[in-house]
Amino acid sequence: MTNTPDRERPVCELEFDRPDQETLVIRMAGSWTLRNKCPSADRVLKEMAAGPRVARIDFNAAALTDWDSGFLIFLTRVIETCSKEGGPTTDMKGLPEGARRLLTLAATVPERKEIGKDPDRATFLSRIGDETVDFFRSSGEILAFIGEAFIAFSRFISGKARFRGSDLTRILQECGIEALPIVSLISLLVGLILAFVGAVQLMLFGAQIYVADLVGIAMIRVMGAVMTGIIMAGRTGAAFAAQLGTMEVNEEIDAFKAMGISPMEFLVLPRVLGLTLMMPFLCLYADFMGVLGGLIVGVGMLDLSVVEYYNQTKSAVGLVNLWIGLFQAMVFGVLVAVAGCLRGLQCGRSASAVGDAATSAVVTGIVSIIVATAAITVMCNVLGI
Repeated sequence: MTNTPDRERPVCELEFDRPDQETLVIRMAGSWTLRNKCPSADRVLKEMAAGPRVARIDFNAAALTDWDSGFLIFLTRVIETCSKEGGPTTDMKGLPEGARRLLTLAATVPERKEIGKDPDRATFLSRIGDETVDFFRSSGEILAFIGEAFIAFSRFISGKARFRGSDLTRILQECGIEALPIVSLISLLVGLILAFVGAVQLMLFGAQIYVADLVGIAMIRVMGAVMTGIIMAGRTGAAFAAQLGTMEVNEEIDAFKAMGISPMEFLVLPRVLGLTLMMPFLCLYADFMGVLGGLIVGVGMLDLSVVEYYNQTKSAVGLVNLWIGLFQAMVFGVLVAVAGCLRGLQCGRSASAVGDAATSAVVTGIVSIIVATAAITVMCNVLGI
């Protein structure tokens, strides 16, 4: 293919014809490309204003040699001007077939005029009203979800729930043994931090031995369960939301409903059961790793023996503290699983909505864990345990 020199290349030609007083024919010839600098649509406006009022515009592109997006830009601006109220009608029969297709396709997708523009700033009271309405609406959705989950659990107790046992086994593995590495690391570091911070203060009074009490009670009663819950909220809760959100985007959940399969029983129930069953075991493991972290600081920094540290921990930590920690872990497992499944089922039908659902699941899970920890702590204080 040979290149035509610029001086020999056909340029854009634009002519006007008025077969009658109400019709304006726009004749286009030559090469209408961006390189040749297509004429401006303002020339059409000037021609329309120069004579009698134009009621119809016809296009004639029979002498057009080639065209690109510059030609389409010119046509789009002319058509947009004519589409205004009281403007002339346009007849595109004289345009190339490819140009007609592209113009039709562009017309089917209207421009979103709000893009790039700042929305009107809402007043303070209107924002409060919107947030209040959203709060009550989301509260209703949460209560409805909890009710459906309770019904599904009741059907599971009675042996009527329908879900695959392989799904429950897979979820137990994902929530259990596959979570051990991250739980090990975080719990060990938390135990080290608690022991180090406590040792710095207790060494001022010569009471280094009580580091074992501090780490043991803090980890086994509260911190082991809380840290495990937060880890699982960021790891497993987000995964639940992303899985169910992707299924929502792909309309798989709608397919379950169409086939008469309850998504609550088939998808949500195994995930809630799996995480609830595994959280106490993970909490026990986190307690052990946290105490081990305290032991490392006690032996390496405070010159305590392993036997001394063990005996002090054994005398300080009772079964009550252990059962409180395990109860909290089980509650956190329910909260994290419910938050992840709820946000997943509330996911929109876009790729970005899946990410938003995962983020919302993590935030909801962590906030629920903190609120539940405060409530359980107050309840234990009232009961004197």
